[in-house]
Amino acid sequence: MLNTLGLTTKNAILIVQFAKDALKRGMSLKDAALEGARLRFRPIVMTSLTTGLAVLPLAISTGPGSGAMNAIGTSLIGGMITGILLVVLFSPLFYVLIQKILGKDKDPKEIRATEAKLSERE
Repeated sequence: MLNTLGLTTKNAILIVQFAKDALKRGMSLKDAALEGARLRFRPIVMTSLTTGLAVLPLAISTGPGSGAMNAIGTSLIGGMITGILLVVLFSPLFYVLIQKILGKDKDPKEIRATEAKLSERE
């Protein structure tokens, strides 16, 4: 169970890191968040798929004690699927919302526009 949580958290952190890097390269906040999710989508799906396939024998096992193994395997596969959907959809959204609310990292286009206005006044 902790494997699912750790993998999902790592994926969300990497999406935000890639978005921050894109923001530093001059992209708008929204485009940077989407770029981070786009760049990390394939690795997220691949790692989650390998984890899901690794626990597939648990989910389909039969025999003595298979009830507990089925429950563990099914919950891990469900957690990986849910983790993919939530991380890819909500990490960029929350990144944009938090950046707009806190305003720590200003949008590079806004910074350039402000600098242009200041230089015009001089």
